[in-house]
Amino acid sequence: MNNTSKIQLGLDQSILREALRMAFVKLDPRQQWRNPVMFVVWVGSIVCSLQCIGQWMHGDASLFLPALTFWLWLTVLFANFAEAVAEGRGQAQAKSLRETRTGTMAKRLEKPERNSTQNTIDASNLRKGDFVLVEAGDLIPTDAEVVVGVASVDESAITGESAPVVREGGGDRSSVTGGTRVLSDWLVLKVVADPGETFLDRMISMVEGAARKKTPNEVALSILLASLTIIFLVVVMSLYPLSVFSVKESGMGTVVTIPILIALLVCLIPTTIGGLLSCIGIAGMGRLLGARVIATSGRAVEAAGDVDVLLLDKTGTITHGNRFANEFFPAQGIAKTRLAEASYYASIADETPEGRSIIPLVCDTLAQEPAQADACWKPVPFTAQTRMSGADFQKEGCAPRVLRKGAVGAIRTWCESNGGSFPKSLLDMSEVISSRGSTPLAVSEGNEVLGLIELKDIVKQGIRERFQELRNMGIRTIMITGDNPRTAAAIAAEAGVDDYVAEATPESKLARIRQEQVAGKIVAMTGDGTNDAPALAQADVALAMNSGTQAAKEAGNMVDLDSNPTKLIEIVTIGKQMLMTRGSLTTFSVANDVSKYFAIIPAAFVGTFPQLAVLNVMHLGSPLSAILSAVIFNALIIIALVPLAIRGVAFRAESASTLLRRNLLIYGLGGFLLPFAGIKLIDVMINLCGGI
Repeated sequence: MNNTSKIQLGLDQSILREALRMAFVKLDPRQQWRNPVMFVVWVGSIVCSLQCIGQWMHGDASLFLPALTFWLWLTVLFANFAEAVAEGRGQAQAKSLRETRTGTMAKRLEKPERNSTQNTIDASNLRKGDFVLVEAGDLIPTDAEVVVGVASVDESAITGESAPVVREGGGDRSSVTGGTRVLSDWLVLKVVADPGETFLDRMISMVEGAARKKTPNEVALSILLASLTIIFLVVVMSLYPLSVFSVKESGMGTVVTIPILIALLVCLIPTTIGGLLSCIGIAGMGRLLGARVIATSGRAVEAAGDVDVLLLDKTGTITHGNRFANEFFPAQGIAKTRLAEASYYASIADETPEGRSIIPLVCDTLAQEPAQADACWKPVPFTAQTRMSGADFQKEGCAPRVLRKGAVGAIRTWCESNGGSFPKSLLDMSEVISSRGSTPLAVSEGNEVLGLIELKDIVKQGIRERFQELRNMGIRTIMITGDNPRTAAAIAAEAGVDDYVAEATPESKLARIRQEQVAGKIVAMTGDGTNDAPALAQADVALAMNSGTQAAKEAGNMVDLDSNPTKLIEIVTIGKQMLMTRGSLTTFSVANDVSKYFAIIPAAFVGTFPQLAVLNVMHLGSPLSAILSAVIFNALIIIALVPLAIRGVAFRAESASTLLRRNLLIYGLGGFLLPFAGIKLIDVMINLCGGI
């Protein structure tokens, strides 16, 4: 197992050692007070400790009270340990991030120009609005936007990805992060954050837990657990005068002792989920970090588990983003090989991904690559005015050839202006190609149209199956695209999305999100451009790309360090997994408590009410061993569930009713039955060792 996976599972030895130390540090009452359930156990442990000291001072050598006190303290320590393990994972991730922030010098410019006057200063002295020059080999000193220049940047220190990325000014790829390195060329940057407010600072703060706030669901559950604790506290406190009164009135039996009442209280209140609740929340954030996503809002993490509608950009998310040559359609009487050869030479000056994709299609069609173009071929580059590219062949003794490739309308105009015509069959075919979401290109030689090339925006492999998984979760997918409605409909049908928004504008994206929210839906969206910022700010779960603009990152409540728009699907799964983990362990805890009643209540009050002996269905050795067995089981189950709380309950894309049935069967029934076996086994071991 590599070091990264150890951190993700919380199994690294250094993390465990530090968590063990922090388990004792967290005994501080100022920290215990934050968890009402465990605070009650902590107070009970102190009371039993004081009674234990009094017992020793009176020469009482009985083992029950010392053993009970020991296991009560272990219960508190185990809960502290669970939280500390989760926090330790965050500390380890923060340390690796902090190592990227070293003493960096910056070349500050007077003006946003490369040749402007510059002076070298410590990066910590940079302020928002300053201009900085970075060149090949330089560390980018702080978060900034590219003003001038184009450069290759290594972001592996932040994202973990080794492949460099291109950053340039004036587009949606203009944002750079402090701690990354320029590999080639140069950039003039405008600083967008003051010291202590950079993206790296926020990341470190989030992963260390300093800025982690409980989500609304977690707060609500904490209130519920605190309420149950108060109720059981009042009930247990009332049992003592009841026991005194019953013994006095009947003239027989014994009064239940304070330590036994404390043991009863600890077993009745929801200590299992109370001890693991914070651990589950921190671990949920950790799983997002494991997916290289920084959540700037705890509410967003929780909302991800309740998403009803997912808005995804088409280009780069559903499709590969670049159109690829897919098929040749020759004109009547024209051989496909002739069309392929002409397309090859017409594309020699086309450096676009679409143009380059024609070459492999030509090779597949001809079963070989045509002869390389020599000096006789004069390339004609593409221009926005002509909307064509091509090549002219001029060689003494050979007939000249004029090849052109471009938009259907441009080639039609070209041919007709040179005395030719555009075949109606090809015009009809271009309509068919457009209707299925592809783009037709026409190829001509002289004034003769040779045929069409279909450029297809390829839908990513497996994306349809992923959308079906989301549908199984009850999540509706909506594709956002700037394409015309006909093209959008074709891509949507192929990808398997539930709906689409064509010819999308910032206003239409925002309007669609508001429409879904008015209908009571939780909406998630991904974006990277400035024009996505309004919609990201409106969405409940807003995933901004780390490579995108500063406006998009500030509008979103999550940032994807890998800049992979499909990560939103994984985030939804992580959010649902966190909610399922919390729900499953809550179910397990409540079921545990119900079965523990059968062990501890008869044992605690059999001295006062002998009739309760009939409830000793486990046939435990003695009342004292029964009470101690229940307390020991109550402590051990917390530590046993730490790996599950850290890792999370496995999530399956199934309906809510199916998940509920499985949850009740495994964690409800299992949580009810396990204490019977566990407490009985502990009781047998205690009595084999001589009893209490």
